[in-house]
Amino acid sequence: MSSFAHITVADVAAKREDLVVVDIRDPQSFANGHMPGAQHLSNDNFAMFLDSTPKDAPVVVVCYHGISSQQAAEVIAQQGFSEVYSMDGGFEAWRPGQEVVTE
Repeated sequence: MSSFAHITVADVAAKREDLVVVDIRDPQSFANGHMPGAQHLSNDNFAMFLDSTPKDAPVVVVCYHGISSQQAAEVIAQQGFSEVYSMDGGFEAWRPGQEVVTE
């Protein structure tokens, strides 16, 4: 039994303002386009994320296609977060119909 849930692009788009979105793709891919309000999450800033994010905040993990985000969501959930999601389809499912921000 996993301690995270799956969430659709449509549900994330509808609830985006209430979610903490973390993108685990490589830095260059993140810079080339990411979801509005998403923060890049890597091994380098993981401890800071854990310290600065309330454990009751709903966290959505995004990767390329929704595969790697499942493992990352599990790790985040194991750190005591009560509501953790992996976004089905990843950023590639988000890109076609939703807003994308570049740096």
